[in-house]
Amino acid sequence: MLIAGNWKMFKGPGETAAFCRALREADLGDVDVAVCPPYVSLADAVQCLAGTEIGVFAQNCHWAAEGAFTGEISAPMLRELGVYGTVVGHSERRQLFGETDESVARRAAAALEHGLHVIACVGETESEREAGKTEDVLRRQVSVLDEDDNMVVAYEPVWAIGTGKTATPQIAQEAHAFIKSLLDLPVLYGGSVKPENAAELAAQPDVDGALVGGASLDLESFVSICRAASQ
Repeated sequence: MLIAGNWKMFKGPGETAAFCRALREADLGDVDVAVCPPYVSLADAVQCLAGTEIGVFAQNCHWAAEGAFTGEISAPMLRELGVYGTVVGHSERRQLFGETDESVARRAAAALEHGLHVIACVGETESEREAGKTEDVLRRQVSVLDEDDNMVVAYEPVWAIGTGKTATPQIAQEAHAFIKSLLDLPVLYGGSVKPENAAELAAQPDVDGALVGGASLDLESFVSICRAASQ
């Protein structure tokens, strides 16, 4: 069971260091834990969590090892920092920054090649779900990914991210079971995960953890989710 906190564009180096020092001391229950700070805060997170089992993930990773890609960061650079893994294909990257299934696949493959663990995100929009296309979308997004021991998939229904809407445990379970019929990999749930719903979501047979957004920014909230999921 993996609980990963995606901080998005929150927490600079100072705030990250304070959070991670407190996280070190917290009782997180019996789950694997990771945090995904912004690029500028990765080094502080790595330093403050050194010697713990808590992983530090980047929020994105380029497919080239180096080159003329202004604003991008490569897997070898992340490895040099001591980063454990990276998220790829988050719905905000797809929607706001033009990520495609192909570019997500290239990013994932490069990260794995250079020894990073990967959380690869998939999920349908509200209009796609209402049109009955959820399985078509998931099949397309998953088809470009290769099974790898160092990769997990995160199912994040786009309509449930930052909206306060959460997929019911049954909806999450159905989507996770479908993804696992296509790829033999663990699947995390992402989409308005909170302390109040974490235990019920984690109890579903095909839910292997959570990719937590806003609720991971508050230490007490994030710790509560970890403890709830570990039960």
